[in-house]
Amino acid sequence: MNALTREQFDRMIDRHFQYEAEDDVAGVLSTMAEELEHEVVGSPTGPVHGHEAAHAFYESLFADLHGEKVTSLRRYYGPDFMVDESLWEGTAPGMPFGIPGHGRRLSFRLLHIFDMAEDGRIRRENVWLDLAAILRQLGAVPGNN
Repeated sequence: MNALTREQFDRMIDRHFQYEAEDDVAGVLSTMAEELEHEVVGSPTGPVHGHEAAHAFYESLFADLHGEKVTSLRRYYGPDFMVDESLWEGTAPGMPFGIPGHGRRLSFRLLHIFDMAEDGRIRRENVWLDLAAILRQLGAVPGNN
């Protein structure tokens, strides 16, 4: 595989994040390879594989969390992977992580590890998030809400 340029990585990942901010499942899936692996580390479902499973994941995610924007803070590039540290901002209209969101505003950090397929789409997305910040903001643990 030829190494992707930073511009190619940025274009694809920024498009992926934009579709997520628009709650556009079809758009998100268009940025992902058919044989994908998607995992939010710590999720009880574990990794999901393929478009059908990812579709169900994103439908559930968008019912629980409505993203407004993702701001990339740092990016690290390899020949066929990228690591992105971001700040997610939006609201929680549903039941994120089993906790009533009540439409509360949320802001938390994310770390994505993206492996890219030869066609430049996402082959694997591994997501780490600041669950403690989410739980505090949802009022599930003591602290600043």
